[in-house]
Formats: sequence, structure tokens, C-alpha cells
Amino acid sequence: MSESALFAGPALRRLRKREGLTQGAMAARLGISPSYLNLIERNQRPLSARVVLQVVDQFDYDPLSLRENETIGGLDGLARRMSDERFADLGIDRDELAEFLAAAPQAAAAFARLYDNSDPAKRRDDPTQAARREIERWRNHFADLDSAAEELADELRLSRGDTYAALAERLRERHQLAIRILPRDVMPDNIRRLDLHARQLQLNEMLDPASRTFQVALQIALLEFREEIGALAAGARFSDDTARKLFERHVAAYAAAALVMPYGRFLRAAETTGYDIPVLLRRFGVGFESLAHRLTTLQRVGQRGLPFFMARIDRAGQYSKRYSGASGASLLESDASCPLWNVHRAFERAGEFCIQSVALDGSGAAPAHWLTIARTVQGRGTGGEAKFAVILGLEGRLGTDLAAARGISLRAEDATVIGPGCAQCHVAGCFQRSLPPRGTVLQFSTMEQGLTPFRFAG
Repeated sequence: MSESALFAGPALRRLRKREGLTQGAMAARLGISPSYLNLIERNQRPLSARVVLQVVDQFDYDPLSLRENETIGGLDGLARRMSDERFADLGIDRDELAEFLAAAPQAAAAFARLYDNSDPAKRRDDPTQAARREIERWRNHFADLDSAAEELADELRLSRGDTYAALAERLRERHQLAIRILPRDVMPDNIRRLDLHARQLQLNEMLDPASRTFQVALQIALLEFREEIGALAAGARFSDDTARKLFERHVAAYAAAALVMPYGRFLRAAETTGYDIPVLLRRFGVGFESLAHRLTTLQRVGQRGLPFFMARIDRAGQYSKRYSGASGASLLESDASCPLWNVHRAFERAGEFCIQSVALDGSGAAPAHWLTIARTVQGRGTGGEAKFAVILGLEGRLGTDLAAARGISLRAEDATVIGPGCAQCHVAGCFQRSLPPRGTVLQFSTMEQGLTPFRFAG
């Protein structure tokens, strides 16, 4: 897949004005014509690699600053904010947002900052939100960690034998650590514990084989990729130590998944099987939650996979994980989920895949048609006492060749219309509705007329 061109006209214009240069003077320093610079500044031409190198050389400029829209998560980050119910009546589509971001990136950043601080639930000092925001800024893809994990996987020849045994041998030879499986009553509150005095990695007996392998990989990641993980956390400049720890925890788990599912081999397997989930689960010896995480990360330059999102909910429909990756999904941004979304049925059909084509009713600020796949998972080491549903989603138009889509209509007009929870949903005539949408005028009618108790004026 080809990479998108770099349009950075406003950033270049601000640099020119900061230096006090006319277009002619700056064009001379960059070795281009004034008319070409004028087109670049108006975002009618992208910056070529040669021009970027000249900007860096002539003005000692950080090239990352040219992609200033990445500080708010790019177009996807802006679309997620604009999907808020307060803007639902404006009908702002993705093309309009792209024009706004390209023409006035600083204004878009100002809007994002104001939005993030307008609601206490969205403020950056919320550690959970701050950590997730940083993950989404990277689109849940950490290229250096992927490369390091892939090199280690090749060194250990993980594709040629038992992954758990190879990882255990790495712990023993490189770190002088043995693995010991302990009874649940000895480790009632832990699934993994590193005992440096006994030189043991201790694991709870309630972990299934896939989870044991993941926990060993996680310990290796914490020991061998410590500098890379620390550098990513330091670069985020969190104001809250809890947010930093949450982010570090996510990145360490990312490295562990990258070790068990090395990028190149995993992507090839996914593409050759049509992203066949049961096959991938068996081939890599992982659980559904780990696989779902990994599928959101396939964004290596020149070697991209399909842009999935993933989420995890409990029986009450509350999200405990949600990662949009490169999908541009906005249906994860609400605090509630729609009862018509059959991810809730997964709890009634434990271990089965619940597949559904859904269309999100909303402002149109992000893709609306999705193919979603959900299945229950157990909390690691809990012995079945905690259950969650993990959800994978892919834009409907991209799902035609997926193994999971066989027998499923992917025509948008056949999709089940869902909303972002009743309080934010404006779908009329829904008999599953439990609350009226906020900001609407209720219209009351008698039950004797056979009408629903909730009607609202648009």
C-alpha cells in the first residue's frame, strides 16, 4: 500500500514567517521556484523528500513538526472528537474534516485542545484517557518494538518449534530464570510474579497454555526491551505517573504479542488465510484477545494489513479496552453500547463467534458501515469467574475477502442500524430504546393507541 503524500503548507508558511522571509527568498534557499512554494503553502502540492531535506538542512527544522496534525491523532483523532453528540446535527463528513485539517492544522489542534478539556471525563489529567490518547496518537503501532521483537523471534526460531519451550529456554539461558507453576491459593491475587531471590518466574496454575506463553513473552519483553519501552513512555511526557505506567504496561504487552506473533510471518498468515481467526489462533497458539490486539497493529510502512479496531466489554456493556488503530472508528467513543449490537449476545453463546454487519447512526464524521466479530474471553487466571466479550471490527467495504464474512451480506443497506447508546442515539422507532436522546423534545401519546412510550421531535 502506498504511503500518503505529505501536505504541510501551513507549517511551512509559519516557518517562513518566523524567519522573516518572502516566498521568493525562501524558495531560493530551498532550490525551488516561488510559484511552486506558493502551491506547497496552499496545500496544492505535497512536499517532496528533497524539499523536506532542504528544509531540515537550511533551517535546522525538526521534520516531525511537518506532520503537526499527528499531535491530535491525525484525521482519525479529529473525526473521533467530531463524532460527539453535540455535533450530530451538523452533518460534518470525513472529507470536510480532511480539508479543515489540511488548511488549518493549528486551528484543528486548538479545537482538539478545547474539546479535550471541555468535559471532565475527557480531560487529559484522567490517566486512563491520557494513556489511551497516546496509544491512539501512535495508531497502536510501534515500529521499533515490532522490529526488535521480530529479530528476537527469528533468533529463537519461534516458527520452527514450540514457542513456550523456546521462550522458557531464553529465560533460563539469558536471564538465569526458571519457570515455576504455583497453586492458585499460593498466588490468589497474581497471575505472574518475578522472584529474583529464587531466580524464578512464577505463574498461576489457572493460566491456560496460551496465557502462560504470553506471560513468559511479557517477562522477556520487560527484561530485554526495557530501554525501548522507557523511551516511548518518556517521549509521551505524561503529567501523571499513573498514565505513564498504564502506557508502559500497554507497550510491554505490545512487545510480548509482537514476539509471539512476529510481524512479517503473522501478516503473511493473515493474508493467505483471509484473516481466518480460528486458523490464526491455532497457528500462533494465542488467545482471541491477544489476536484481536495484534490485528489492530498491522501498519508497518510498505507492509500494511487491514485496519481493524478492537474493544473489550463486560456484561453491563462497559468498555475496559478500546483501540481504534488505523480504522477511523468512532463507534467506540460512547460510554454506552447499543443493545442491538449482537456483541452482547456473545455472553449467551460462550466460545462462539458472533458476526454482524452494522451501520452506525451518527454525524457521518467517520466510516459508518462495519463488520464486527465478537467472542467471550475469560479473565486470565480467574478460573472462569470473570467474562468479557472481545470485539473486532473492520470497515464493511474492506471485509469482502474475510473468512468471517462468508455467508454475511456486506451491503450497507442490509446492515443492522445501531447507535452510540440510547442517550446519544437519534434512531427513530427503536423498540429497544430505554432512554430518550439528550437534547430532544419528547412527544407523549397514550398507550391505548398502541404507540411506543418514547417519541421525540427531530
